[in-house]
This record gives sequence, structure tokens and C-alpha cells, in this order.
Amino acid sequence: MGDIPAIDSGRKKKLAAFQKTVGFRFRSFELLNLSFMHRSVSNESGFKINNERLEFLGDSILGAVTATLLYKKFADRNEGDLAKIKSVVVSEEVLSGLARILQIDNMLLLGKGEELSGGRTKKTILADALEALIGALYLDSGYKAVFTFISRYITPEIERVADVNYHSDYKSLLQEYCQRRFRAYPVYRLVKRAGPEHSRFFWVEVSVDNSIYGPGMGRNKKSAEQEAARLAYDELVKKE
Repeated sequence: MGDIPAIDSGRKKKLAAFQKTVGFRFRSFELLNLSFMHRSVSNESGFKINNERLEFLGDSILGAVTATLLYKKFADRNEGDLAKIKSVVVSEEVLSGLARILQIDNMLLLGKGEELSGGRTKKTILADALEALIGALYLDSGYKAVFTFISRYITPEIERVADVNYHSDYKSLLQEYCQRRFRAYPVYRLVKRAGPEHSRFFWVEVSVDNSIYGPGMGRNKKSAEQEAARLAYDELVKKE
């Protein structure tokens, strides 16, 4: 597994207890342990690897499994609707919440600086660790095992999201997408307003990852932002 910390008996007991909590058994404790190793450990201690490669793998597997679940569950939904639900279900907000349920926050291996800055409560670190765990489970036990694991926790989230009118709130969808894809927030800019005060129109552009989308037009600034977000979100999803 490369230059990584040795697993002492106390850590092995903690890993064994974690397996009971999540309902699966790893063949390799080293792989399971690596999924919790934040880059701050390797930065401070000089170890050559951390959980980022596992996170990369887990992100793709999570996306594929979630897309499969959505495809099978919603035969009557079009591609756009499925993409919107998927974007919310695999968002940082949802994944970090699931990580807390699984007690991944207690399993994290953090550098001293990250520990002192509250790393165990950071949504990005928690979501990334869950994706790394998914990648590790896939390597350790195969696709069937990881499909079962993801289905157990993601299916309730799919049902929750599908039951709520998320589709009208494009600003939230776009923000969740940008946080996940670009680790950044969309930036809105009012570019024009016209008409008398009682019948005014607004035009808003939104910047995402150095690209401009829109403008969206609305009777007020808020509705113009929603329209700009819709245009940006639809365009970004098409590119995937």
C-alpha cells in the first residue's frame, strides 16, 4: 500500500467496530484505514499517499450507481429530471450528512493543523472521505458489494429529493453542483434593468468556473437570478 502509517491494535479495534456499524467486512484493514487518511496527514508526516485517489475512484462509482438507481426507479422521468435529482443526492450537503450517520467523522485521520481547525466537522472533508470509503470498498470487495452499500444509503435520499420540489430552485441546484464539481460558488451579476418602477425587468448573468451564463431575465432580481441559474445548470449538465 505504499508508505503509510502502521495500524496499531487500538486502531484495528476501531476499524473492526466501524465495519459492524456500516455492515460490511474489509479483507484489507490497510485499504479501509487509507480511506480515512486526509491529505493533511501526508503533508505533515511525509507519508506518500492519502485518500485522494480513493476519493477520485469513489466519486465515479457513486455517480454510476446513483444513475443506475435513478434510471431503474423513474422510468417516466426524462434525462434532465434525473440529472437534477442526482445532483442533489450526491451533493456535498447530502454526503457529509451520510458520513456523520456512518460516524466517519470519528474515523478520520487528520494532521494536527486540520484537527485544530475543526476538520472533523468540515462538510468537504466528510463528503470526500465517504467517497474514498466507496472507492476502497470497490477495490476490496467488488462492484456488487459497493452497489449494495450505496443503495442502502442513497435510495432513501433519492426518495426524499424526488418528493420535494427541488426542480424550481435552480440557484440551490447550481450551488450544489458548483461546490461538488469546482469547489467554488456561482457568482451573480446584475447587468441590466429597464422599465418604470411598477413594471421593471432585470437581467442577471452568473459566472461559473470562469465561464459566463445567461443573462436570465425576470420581473425582479431574484427571479432573474433563478433564470440565470437555470440556464447555467442546464448547460453544465449537458456537458457531462
